[in-house]
Amino acid sequence: MTGQLAGKTAIVTGGASGIGLAITRLYLAEGAEVLAVDLQPFDAADLQASDKLARLLCDITTPDAADSIVAAVLSRFGKVDILVNNAGICLPGTVEDQTPESWLRTMEVNVTAPFMITRAVLPHMKLRGTGRIINLGSIMSDFGGPSLCAYGTSKHAVAGLTKSLSADLGKFGITANYLQPGAIMTPLAAPSMSDPAFRSYWEEKAPVGRIGEAHEVAAAALFLATDAASYVSGAGIKVCGGAISRF
Repeated sequence: MTGQLAGKTAIVTGGASGIGLAITRLYLAEGAEVLAVDLQPFDAADLQASDKLARLLCDITTPDAADSIVAAVLSRFGKVDILVNNAGICLPGTVEDQTPESWLRTMEVNVTAPFMITRAVLPHMKLRGTGRIINLGSIMSDFGGPSLCAYGTSKHAVAGLTKSLSADLGKFGITANYLQPGAIMTPLAAPSMSDPAFRSYWEEKAPVGRIGEAHEVAAAALFLATDAASYVSGAGIKVCGGAISRF
């Protein structure tokens, strides 16, 4: 590794598994200090103890979550340079059978919590005149998928939120971008991927002919966090093996 994030401090939500775990590992390997936040317990085998790593068990949708996250990163590392709003859920349903409860929960986790956490970190980024906000969208930030009414809507909202952040925050030296993964093999996706028809559908959608891996999304999250991406803002970076070209 090349130490591309040496001297930087990051918050990564959903950092205990899947894409969030891959981002946390890569950021640590590149020299960053990381506060990994998750509702689920952390596996010591996945994230070994380090003076550059802090863990916080937290439901990001609770009223005091955003303030607690910022307090934790400042207490441990004294600053925050990078925010990765990665935590998310997918509760399938069409417009007709998506329950109000599943709709609201999806919006809470995928849209409202990133909004609130971003609001909480901004004063500290603005004070230092620098910051990177990286939100997890989806290739469904660009189109609608069957039986994914709430999820697809939430990911369109992530795109809109990120573009608004970019427009408002550039003058403070803060960039905002969103990642657009396609079908990625993660613990959350594993049950669906065990269905041969489902897996084949997504493999055929991607011109590269396979399902993506979490570390491939993490690589894009690394780029957006580095100085090399200082003029990239308001953008959606697709990590989908070209699947977007077939919708």
